[in-house]
Amino acid sequence: MAVQFDGCAHFRQRIVLSTLSCTPLKIKNIRSQENEPGLRDFEISLLRLLEKLTNGSVVDINATGTSLYYAPGALNGGQVEHDCSNERGLGYYLEMVLYLAPFMKKPLELKLSGVTNDRHDPSIDLIKYSAISVMKRFLGSDDGLEIKILKRGAKPDGGGEILFRCPTKMKLRPCQWIDGGKIKRIRGVAYAMRVSPSLANRLIETAKGLLLKFIPDVYIYVDHQKGQNAGLSPGYGLTLAAETKNGSVICAEACSIPRGGDGEENQDVTIPEELAKEAVFKLFEEIYKAGVVDSFGQPLALVYMALNQADVSKILTGPLHSYSYVFLQKLQSIGYVVSLLFSIQYLRHLKQFFQIMFKIDDSKKVKLKSLNDTEQMDVDDNDADEQLKTGSEKLILTVVGLGYTNLTKTLI
Repeated sequence: MAVQFDGCAHFRQRIVLSTLSCTPLKIKNIRSQENEPGLRDFEISLLRLLEKLTNGSVVDINATGTSLYYAPGALNGGQVEHDCSNERGLGYYLEMVLYLAPFMKKPLELKLSGVTNDRHDPSIDLIKYSAISVMKRFLGSDDGLEIKILKRGAKPDGGGEILFRCPTKMKLRPCQWIDGGKIKRIRGVAYAMRVSPSLANRLIETAKGLLLKFIPDVYIYVDHQKGQNAGLSPGYGLTLAAETKNGSVICAEACSIPRGGDGEENQDVTIPEELAKEAVFKLFEEIYKAGVVDSFGQPLALVYMALNQADVSKILTGPLHSYSYVFLQKLQSIGYVVSLLFSIQYLRHLKQFFQIMFKIDDSKKVKLKSLNDTEQMDVDDNDADEQLKTGSEKLILTVVGLGYTNLTKTLI
C-alpha cells in the first residue's frame, strides 16, 4: 500500500526513504494553490535521474503535475550519465544519491552535468569535504569512493561536470562517534571561473588573515578554470574545511551572486573580501554548533545509523539542524520533545517507513552520569573541564540499526 503525503515539502527525503524501504509513494496537491502549479523542472530531472539509477521504477505524474505516484525499483548502479536542470545546483542531485549509493547492485560511476557551485545548494566542494568523511566511517574505508570535479559551472548557464564513484556494501558498519576532538588544521579551495585569477587570491588573503589568528596550519589552494573547464557563466567562491584530530570534518562555504540570466540584469556586486569574511564566519559558526558532523553531514549520518546492522550506533551532534529533523520524522526517530510541531510530525510519520526510534540525550547529562558512576575524576579535573569551551549544547543520538542488507549486491 502506498504511503501518501500532501504538498511538495521534503520531496527528496520522501523519495529516498521510499526507495530504500521499497514502499510506493503518492504525493498530492503539489503547489496546487500557486500561480504555476505542479512539479518544477528540477524535480522532474531528479525523478529521471532516479529512473536511471534503478531498475523497474514507476513514475506517474498527472497532466497538471500536481500529483505524483512513485513505485521504487531495485537499485542498479553501474555507469550513469545525467544532464541536470540549471535551476538547482548539482549538489541538489548528488545529495540524494549519497543515501542510495552504498546499496546499489553494482559500484556506481555517476557523471552529472550542470551547475557545480551555487548559493542555494551545497557545492560539490563542500560535499567532497563533508560527505566523504561521514561515508568513510560507515563504509569502513574510502577505497573506490571519489568525488571529482571535471568542469566547473556557475549559474545561470552552468556547464559544469562532476564524477562520483562509490563502492557497494552488503552491510554498513556500526559507528561509535562521540568525540570530535580539537581542530588541528584548516583546508580550503578558492575557485574562479571566467573571471580574473586575482579574485581568488584576494579571497585567500582575506580568509587566511582571519584564520591565522586562531590556528597556524591553514592552507587554501587556488582552482582557476579557463576555457571549456570554466563552464558557461562567470563566478567565484570559497570553501573551507576544518579537520579535527579524530577525523571529523566541519565545512562552510560562500559563493558569488550569479549574474542575470537571459535578458536579466543583476545589479548586486560581490566583493571578494566580503565573500571571504562570510565563509570564515560561517565556518566559525559551524565549529561552534557542530559535534562530530556538520550541518550537511547530520542527516546523512542519521540515515546510515538507521540502516546499519542490528547493533548500537552512537553519534555526537550539535543542535539538530532543521534539515535533519525531516529525516528523524520520516524514520519515526524522535524521543526528545523540542516543540509540539515536531512531535506532531513525528506521530504522523510513525511506522510509515522503518519503525525505528532514536534515543536523544544531552551530552552533559550523560557525561555527569558516567562520572558519578565511575568516580574516577577528582574535583580539580571537573573544574578544568567545566572551563573548557566546547561551543553550543551537544546531543548524543543512539540507535539500534534495523539490520538493512543489500541483497542485490553482485557477489564475486
